[in-house]
Amino acid sequence: QVQLVESGGGLVQAGGSLRLSCAASGRTFSRYAMGWFRQAPGKERECVASIDWSGSSTYYADSVKGRFTISRDNAKNTVYLQMNSLKPEDTAVYYCAASGGALVTRAIGLYDYWGQGTQVTVSS
Repeated sequence: QVQLVESGGGLVQAGGSLRLSCAASGRTFSRYAMGWFRQAPGKERECVASIDWSGSSTYYADSVKGRFTISRDNAKNTVYLQMNSLKPEDTAVYYCAASGGALVTRAIGLYDYWGQGTQVTVSS
């Protein structure tokens, strides 16, 4: 069992930056691939970034490539999402999730555990 708690969301102006953190409970964090998803009102939840168990392989959605960076610290049981050059269209609830498959994946069905989400609002 893995419990995930996100933090770091908030209100920021377009062009600004935020860093999301996701703290995981349990001693098996390093066995999981981790992902950051977002869901805007009226839209489906989408994967914006994923990282494998070791941190050596990552995936980014085209819409965030070059602006967002996912990273993890297995010693701290934490995964991060650094978001730069934020745009109003990045406004959404952001969720972190853990996949027991351990490999990078954007497939929502392969994620076993989810956090409660943190709101990110980007004003124009």
